[in-house]
Amino acid sequence: MDHKLSVLVQVDLDGAYVRLVVTGCLTAANQHVLHPLIYRARMLIPPVTLSIDLTAAGHIEAAAVDLLRWAVDHDDTLPGAGPVELLVPDGLPQHRPTPVGRTPQPALGWQAA
Repeated sequence: MDHKLSVLVQVDLDGAYVRLVVTGCLTAANQHVLHPLIYRARMLIPPVTLSIDLTAAGHIEAAAVDLLRWAVDHDDTLPGAGPVELLVPDGLPQHRPTPVGRTPQPALGWQAA
């Protein structure tokens, strides 16, 4: 499966907030790419509150959320940095079914049926 991740960084010009809007697929294997973004966002305007918004993600693994929470809770590299809030949808979205007329072929990629 294709687990691409996209992040939009929103910075309030008045310094009230910094928000990372995550779309695509958040998995246990790719959640680590958010760590440097979180670090940089927290450095922009300390001690601003950082929001990590996962509500627009198309697919979220529970293990990825747990790993991300642990990393945020145990990040002591920025003393005096503001809090980080993790916005997670009520039900974690799963991958959509395979499009009609297409079947996955492990060795060849996607082929029309």
